[in-house]
Amino acid sequence: MRLRDVSPGDVDAYVRMRCDPVMMADLGGPLPREGMADKVGRDVRQAAAGLAWIKMIVPGPGRPDVVAGTVTIWSHDTGDGPLSEIGWMVLPEFQGRGLGKHAVRALLEQARDQDRWGVVHAFPAIGNAASNGICRSVGFRFQGETEMDFAGRVIQANHWAVDPRADRL
Repeated sequence: MRLRDVSPGDVDAYVRMRCDPVMMADLGGPLPREGMADKVGRDVRQAAAGLAWIKMIVPGPGRPDVVAGTVTIWSHDTGDGPLSEIGWMVLPEFQGRGLGKHAVRALLEQARDQDRWGVVHAFPAIGNAASNGICRSVGFRFQGETEMDFAGRVIQANHWAVDPRADRL
C-alpha cells in the first residue's frame, strides 16, 4: 500500500466513493455526480498548496493506476479555533484488507514526523463499525458522541482524537 497526492484524473474514484448510496449510507446518502470534477479540482489545488493532505490509497505496486480509497487530513475553524481532522473512505472491493487502517496510520506517522497538524480528530458515523474500529486500533481516544456537518448534512458521529507526536500509533 502506498499513498499519493490526489490528481485531476481521480474524478472516477471520487464518483465511485461519494456518489454511491452504499458508500455514503452513513454520511447522509450519495452526493450529486455533477460536482465531483469541481471537488477534485479544489482538492488538487488544496493539496498542491499544502493546505490539506489529500491522498489516494494505492493498494499495490503492480497497478499504480488502481485506487482503493482516500485518506485526508485538513484543518478547519470550529468557531473555537482551528481543528485538524482526518477522514477516509475505502471502496467496497478493498474493504476488510486493512488498507484503511494502514493508510490512516501512515498519514498520522507522516504528521508526527513532520510535526504538523497537532492533535488530529476523527468523526466517523456512530453506526460505522469499521471506521470506529480503525480509530480504536490506531490509538485514537474516544471523546464522546456529537453531531457533525458533512457536505451540508448533519450526521451522528463518534468523536475521536489522537496526538501523533505523543500517542502510540
